[in-house]
Amino acid sequence: MLIPLTRETFQELIPAVATGAQYKYFWGKPPDFLRRMLISAVAVVFLVVLYNFAGSDVGPLVLITGLIAGLYWLWGPILWASLRNAECRKYKYCGFWQGRVLDIYITDEVTSQEETVNQKGQLVIVDNLEPRINLEVGDKTGFTTTLKAPLQKNHQGIAPGQAALMLIMSNQEDLGRIAKVSDIYIPSREVWVSDYPYLRKDVFIEMSEQIKKGRKKDRDRDNRSTKRRSPADY
Repeated sequence: MLIPLTRETFQELIPAVATGAQYKYFWGKPPDFLRRMLISAVAVVFLVVLYNFAGSDVGPLVLITGLIAGLYWLWGPILWASLRNAECRKYKYCGFWQGRVLDIYITDEVTSQEETVNQKGQLVIVDNLEPRINLEVGDKTGFTTTLKAPLQKNHQGIAPGQAALMLIMSNQEDLGRIAKVSDIYIPSREVWVSDYPYLRKDVFIEMSEQIKKGRKKDRDRDNRSTKRRSPADY
């Protein structure tokens, strides 16, 4: 099932400014935070040196720039999440897609490498592996796609045959060619599978419930219409 959505709904599902979940994603781990702190510190030192050379004429500009640069560790995740959202919002059209889980399997992916020395004094590169869930979904039209994401404990209940919902993006009005897909929602388990939380989950779930209710009303109306038809109509 594929239902086209309005541009207004698209922009509500993927906002221009980072959501809380997206900010948390780009906040990252302690090394990511330390990296941003280092960038902020270097930027502030550079501006102080510039001020000493240029004099008080550029004082106000250096002060404002210094405050912004010094707080990069705080607002950096907002910037990067907003840019990530902009990559999706550049597509002209989107649609609500519902299919089924076709397959699910786990793989290990190298997330980083560390250099260490073994007992013989030799330099050894150690790969840090992270388990990833590979979720393949598809529908009756033959469309299939596979989403790879970090493995979570709540992914254990996902199984082939379960309904899968997501947002698809395209530059074609008829959505004939899908350019990008969002994170996937499994309603029977109330579980999300995502590498990056593109969607506002509350809005997406509410929208999917409204679509479900609308389709149920259409089926009930069709059933009532069929029952009212006389034998002579067949």
